Amino acid sequence: MTGAAPLAEMAGVSVRYRRAGRLSHGLIAIDLQLAANATVAVVGESGCGKSTLGRVLLHLQQPSEGAVRFRGEDLTLLKRAELRRRRRAMQMIFQDPFASLNARMTIGETLAEPLVVHGLARWRDARPRVAAMLERVGLEPGVAARYPHEFSGGQRQRIAIARAVIAEPELVVADEPLSALDMTVQGQIVSLLASLQETLSLTYLFISHDLPLVREFAGRVVVMIAGRIVEDGPPDAVFATPAHPYTKLLVSCVPVPDPAQERARQAAAGNTSTIAAAEAPDHAACPFRSRCPHAMPICATMPPFRHVAPDRQAACWLHESS
Repeated sequence: MTGAAPLAEMAGVSVRYRRAGRLSHGLIAIDLQLAANATVAVVGESGCGKSTLGRVLLHLQQPSEGAVRFRGEDLTLLKRAELRRRRRAMQMIFQDPFASLNARMTIGETLAEPLVVHGLARWRDARPRVAAMLERVGLEPGVAARYPHEFSGGQRQRIAIARAVIAEPELVVADEPLSALDMTVQGQIVSLLASLQETLSLTYLFISHDLPLVREFAGRVVVMIAGRIVEDGPPDAVFATPAHPYTKLLVSCVPVPDPAQERARQAAAGNTSTIAAAEAPDHAACPFRSRCPHAMPICATMPPFRHVAPDRQAACWLHESS
C-alpha cells in the first residue's frame, strides 16, 4: 500500500496457542494495512483465523509476536491505562446481537455507558446524545427505556451498532454482524453501516463468509486459510479471476441461482467444490497444499506474498514465473 500512512496495521503478527501440550497457530506472519475510511473484508472458511485477526487488531488479544499499530503507535507496547485511553477510537460489532447486549441494562444505559467511560458525558447529560444516536440507526428515541429482550434480532443489531459508534471511533471491526439475521434485515444493516461510514468517516474491518455481500460492500478483500493471508485485492477482480486456488475454491462454493448453471458449475468444480477439513497443517508449507489440484513439490515451502497484478497480491508458487 502506498500513499498516506495507514490508519491501522499489523506487521509480522502471529498468535500461538498451547492446547493439551500441543502448539497450534491462530495467525501466522500476518501483514495487513487499513487505510482511513476504507472497508476491508476478511473471508475464509470457519476456523481460518478471521475473528482472531479482528481481536488482535483491536488489541483485545495479545499477539505472540509482531506489531499492531494504530496511527503509527504500537499497541502491544502500551500499558493498560494507556491502551484504555485509546479504546474510544477502536470498537467492535459482534456477531450475535442476542449475546452482545447486557440483559440487565436498558438501551439508554447501554448507549450512555461508552460516553461515560470515555469521559464524553455524565450519565445525566447523555440522554440527548443517546436519543440522537437511536434515531441515526433507525430506532425511536423512546426505546431507550426498554431492555434488549423486547427487540427483534435486527433491532438488537442496530442497537449494538449504535453502541459501537456513539463515541465516534475511527476503526470498527465488524465480526460477521449479519450472520444471525434474515436476508431482508441483512440488506438494511448493510445500508446502515454504509451510511454511518459516510457520515462518521469510519474505517471497517468486515469479517464475513458471504462473498456476494463482500463484493457489494467492501473496497478490498483479504482471503485467509489456516491463519495465513493468501490473497488480497479488489473484490470484483479477486472473485472474477482468483489468483490463488483456495480463493477459486471459495468462489466455487457460492451457489448460482440458475439450476442448469449451478449443475454445470458443480460438475466443473469436481471433487474440489466442497471445503473439507484438512489434516494438521505443516506451517512451513502452503496451507492449501493437501487440497490443491495444482500442488507441486515446491509447495512444501510457503510461497512469498507477491504482486500478481496491479493492486493484487497472492501467495502461490503458480505465479513465481509470471
